[in-house]
Amino acid sequence: MLKSYKELNVCELETQTMISGDLGYMDKKGLQELREEIGDVERMLKAMIKSLENKHLNP
Repeated sequence: MLKSYKELNVCELETQTMISGDLGYMDKKGLQELREEIGDVERMLKAMIKSLENKHLNP
């Protein structure tokens, strides 16, 4: 199944985060904090999309 644009963007952020760590642009603590923030944003996006879908289905 194809992923949504949201999921693809989150995957891209995670990939760019890993690359920045591999290249030494960020330390381990910074990488971990960024990964946690990406996870938070992903959860918020899922909740917002679900809420909008519910409003559309049940106006």
